[in-house]
Amino acid sequence: MRLLPKSAIEKAGGFLSVASVIYGWGVKLRTMLYQQGILKSRRLPCLVISIGNITAGGTGKTPMTIYLTKLLKNLGYSVAIVSRGYRGKAEKNGGIVSNGHEILMTSEEAGDEPFMMAQILNDVPVLVGGNRFASGMRAIQQFKPDIIVLDDAFQHLRLHRDINLVLLDSRNPFGNGHLLPKGRLREPLSALERADAFILTRSDLTPLPPFPVGQGETPISVSERGWGRGYPVFRSVHIPRIRKNEINNRRVFAFSGIADNQDFLQTVRTLGGEIVGFKGFADHYPYSLRDLEDIAAYAKNAQAEMLVTTEKDHARIADNIRALQPDLAVIGIDISFKSDAPEFEAFIQRRIAQYI
Repeated sequence: MRLLPKSAIEKAGGFLSVASVIYGWGVKLRTMLYQQGILKSRRLPCLVISIGNITAGGTGKTPMTIYLTKLLKNLGYSVAIVSRGYRGKAEKNGGIVSNGHEILMTSEEAGDEPFMMAQILNDVPVLVGGNRFASGMRAIQQFKPDIIVLDDAFQHLRLHRDINLVLLDSRNPFGNGHLLPKGRLREPLSALERADAFILTRSDLTPLPPFPVGQGETPISVSERGWGRGYPVFRSVHIPRIRKNEINNRRVFAFSGIADNQDFLQTVRTLGGEIVGFKGFADHYPYSLRDLEDIAAYAKNAQAEMLVTTEKDHARIADNIRALQPDLAVIGIDISFKSDAPEFEAFIQRRIAQYI
């Protein structure tokens, strides 16, 4: 493999550093305009809970949205989910993915994550749209929810939220500490002061988080990182869930297009699959029929007994699923708070009681 000259690497690094600084100025200016009321945050006439993060990439926001929605339903509240519908055809104008009884959009229209949530939460309305306020008003007018859960909305300052839950990957919560595009941070760490609680995901994969943390609602000391106050912190883990077929001791060909494809491969290994081939794609990749035919051919050449992919990818291939000739296993992810579950539920109930 031919390596780039050191000067080229340094030049690229310098460009990324400058781009990150410019990006940071833009983010800080936007935040300041909202803080000073020059730009207005609009309020919905119901309680709004946001699930979000501060880094680009997967921290488990969609599984957490599903977990929280189920919890709220079990507590007796009516709930609707509002998502941007990233890369879905309905993102621009908005629309109803599910009315809580039937799915009204394809994954191509809704976006893969809202479509997947509508499949799993078949008794909860799911709506999409880049204008989250308009989608929220549509949800209120048609479904009259007690609570709206916003999926991936920590940076969506145009809409006021009453409770901000921020997910941090325990293994690497802030990437390399740099803003996009040099690093993975969407905002400076000071933005975390908007949070009401932190949820550490994948907390079983690291012995200790890289900052002081208490259990349950015991606040952590964050002043040394300049965040300014203590926060409730809850630990969670990702639990893999298999749909359709078991993969233990089977020769599998894996494919995925998610934020961290290596995480998916590790999950396949954990579940006992013998990986004989893999094809990785970019996050939210729009599979064509040709892509799936190629994947099936790769699996056949590798003498795979079956194919395996993620639940999110499966949502994107529904229309062309017949192109995949071998058996297909689908792996989803559930969130579990384990011993922190009672404390997290109590926190949610107390916070809701302040508004409802």
